[in-house]
Amino acid sequence: MAQIANTTTLPVAGFKPEHFSLSVSGKVATVTLNRPEKKNPLTFASYRELTDFFLAAQKEEDVKAIVVTGAGGNFSSGGDVFEIIGPLVAMETKDLLKFTRMTGELVKAMRACPQPIVAAIDGVCAGAGAILAMASDLRLGTAGSKIAFLFNRVGLAGCDMGACAMLPRIIGQGRAAELLYTGRVLKGEEAERWGFLNRICASEAVLSEAQTLAAELADGPTFANAMTKRMLEMEWAMSVESAIEAEAVAQALCMQTEDFSRAYHAFAAKQKPVFEGN
Repeated sequence: MAQIANTTTLPVAGFKPEHFSLSVSGKVATVTLNRPEKKNPLTFASYRELTDFFLAAQKEEDVKAIVVTGAGGNFSSGGDVFEIIGPLVAMETKDLLKFTRMTGELVKAMRACPQPIVAAIDGVCAGAGAILAMASDLRLGTAGSKIAFLFNRVGLAGCDMGACAMLPRIIGQGRAAELLYTGRVLKGEEAERWGFLNRICASEAVLSEAQTLAAELADGPTFANAMTKRMLEMEWAMSVESAIEAEAVAQALCMQTEDFSRAYHAFAAKQKPVFEGN
């Protein structure tokens, strides 16, 4: 997997993660799940810290797009068997519900971020790792990607962290049902055909291509991009008529931005617009 270059510490309210790596280049932040010896599993602490990061990112003005990836040729194997699943077996209902609500908070924080989130996926992308990919806005993968919503393989329902709501929106109801009922592996090329992956990249290039895509989005009209993300989220719960009205209001707000004016004047001058996100 490509290495991150020319990066500095992300100024998100002084955020200094202990359970993942964080870097920024220009307007793009890169979150790297960084336990490669175990295929980057999640722990109680990393769930909480990732949630805190995405909550902080919602107020970050300098970072305009976020990339999520994994170290060592894998995205994430999901919840750590010994650090999460083992302790869960011994918990009572009250504490189990605290845990499942806490994991859901991570997805909600990602979806509430105004910044587009691009997942760079290689190798294993399973369980909660597949959920992190699902919760991203765009997903780049490799032929070697192995995506699995494997909750039923450990005796659980497929309805985890919003999967039953979000996965059908991405790949369709029937295909989502197949993955959630069987827990089977969806490999890279099939994942692209099904629409889960936006594109297939070489393993050594997937991260750099995701960062390039994120940089392109970050250089765009970011207020408008945030509005697009919000409308994509909201309109699934609306009738077509309500959606059209909501988009009328949203677009009218975008027409009041300086970026809209910049685009017009650049077009009139036969130049490429330089957006500033306001």
